[in-house]
Amino acid sequence: MLDTEVILLAEDQEDDVILVQRAFRKAHLRNPLRVVRNGEEAIAYLQGDAPYHNREEYPLPTVMLLDLKMPRKNGFEVLEWLRLQPALKTLRVVVLTASDQPQDVTRAYELGANCYLVKPTDFEDLMTMILSLNGLAVDESGP
Repeated sequence: MLDTEVILLAEDQEDDVILVQRAFRKAHLRNPLRVVRNGEEAIAYLQGDAPYHNREEYPLPTVMLLDLKMPRKNGFEVLEWLRLQPALKTLRVVVLTASDQPQDVTRAYELGANCYLVKPTDFEDLMTMILSLNGLAVDESGP
């Protein structure tokens, strides 16, 4: 993943946001990390609606880390909306959630998630998980 490729984190829990930001720093990832706090904000960011209309300040992400259990619109609703947007079809979506329920895993993949990860409880495991994101930004669609 290039250092300039933006990663969008859709997460409503402040503690989880802080842990992901800390893992990025400790792993020396220089990718810009943008944070939205609920599903409506995630959609607004991706659409370029206010306050995210300035694409120099809020560029489209290459990867989105998406929590499922968010207010306003949950992660499933965001995924459903996202996969109906032709301009966003190459966006890699990593579901990063506390739920390990088989029905949640199945539904996320049915709605177009590229990867489903259960949030680790150990910081070092989170850091390892964050480092593994490097390969997800590669465009596999070909020429």
